[in-house]
Amino acid sequence: MTERWPKLDFEADRPVIESLHAYLQVVGKLPTRALPWCNHSWHLALRVVPRGFRSYPVFFPRGEVEVLFDCLGSTVAVETSTGFAAGFEVAGQTVARFHEQLAELLGRAGIQTDISGAPNEVEEAVPFARDKREREWDISVLARIHRAFSHANRVFETFRTGFVGKSSPSHLFWGSFDLAVTRFSGREAPLHPGGFPNLPDRVTREAYSHEVASAGFWLGGGGVDEAAFYAYGYPTPDGYCDAEVGPEGAFWHAELGEWVLPYASMREASDPEAALLEFLETSYRAVADRSGWDRAALEIPAGALGRPYDVKAERAGPA
Repeated sequence: MTERWPKLDFEADRPVIESLHAYLQVVGKLPTRALPWCNHSWHLALRVVPRGFRSYPVFFPRGEVEVLFDCLGSTVAVETSTGFAAGFEVAGQTVARFHEQLAELLGRAGIQTDISGAPNEVEEAVPFARDKREREWDISVLARIHRAFSHANRVFETFRTGFVGKSSPSHLFWGSFDLAVTRFSGREAPLHPGGFPNLPDRVTREAYSHEVASAGFWLGGGGVDEAAFYAYGYPTPDGYCDAEVGPEGAFWHAELGEWVLPYASMREASDPEAALLEFLETSYRAVADRSGWDRAALEIPAGALGRPYDVKAERAGPA
C-alpha cells in the first residue's frame, strides 16, 4: 500500500463531499453559460490542477477569465487576462452565500455572465439562491479528496496516450461529480433514452451520440457507497458482463450495468497505478472487441510517439 493514494471513507466524508459537490455546481455555471457549446459537454467540465479544480478559460469582451477552486487554500479565485485577481474563503458557507460571493466577484472582474440557477443531475435541485442549508466543511477531507482525484487524473491521462482515435480529456463533470475519460469508436450510437435527474435529455443524447468506452472515478453514491472506479460501454455490447476485467477486486455491478473497481482495493494493491491501468485497459478492450472497433486503426503505443500497431500481429506474437 502507498500513501500516494490517501484513504477515503465515503460515509464519514459524505457531508464534506456533498458541500464540495454543491459549490462546484455553482462554479460550473460560468463555462456552461459563457462558452460556445463543445461536443459532448466538454467545455463545461473542470480540470484537475495541482491546487484544485479549474474551469476552462471563458471569453469576455476584454479578454479571458477562469475560476479556480483552490483545495489547498480552501478558497475560490477569479483571475482574468486584464490583471484582475481576487478570491474569497470557503469555510462551509451556505450555497446561497457561496453563489452570492462568486457572482459578486465575477461582477468586480467585469464578467456579466449570469450564474444563477440550480444544480444538475441531483434529485433535489434547490436553486442556488434559496439553498440556505447549513454545510459541513473540513479542509483535511478536502485535501484528501483532491489528492485522490489528482492521482486518478494522472493515471487517466497516461491511459489516454495509447489511443489515436477521438478521446476526451480526463476531466471532472461537476453535475455527476466524477472524473471521466472517454474513447470513441467513430460510429454513431443508438439514441440514448436519457432520464438523468435535472438534466435535459437533449444533453444526454448529444453526449452519447457516438459509441463510447468510458471510465471514471467517483467518491461514492448511486448504488456504490464507497469511492470507486467504473467502466462501461454505450451501447453495452453483448457479453460485456462476462468479460475478463482485471485486476482482482473488480466486479460487474448488474444494477449500474458497469464494471467497478473499489478505490480501497486498488489502493491496497502492491502497485496501485498498474492495477488501475489494468482496469482501464481490460474494460476498454472488452468493449472494443465485443463491439467490433477497429483497434488496429485506433490504438498506438502508450506514452510514446508511434504509429498504430497491428492488433492481429500483436495477438499472434513475434514471427
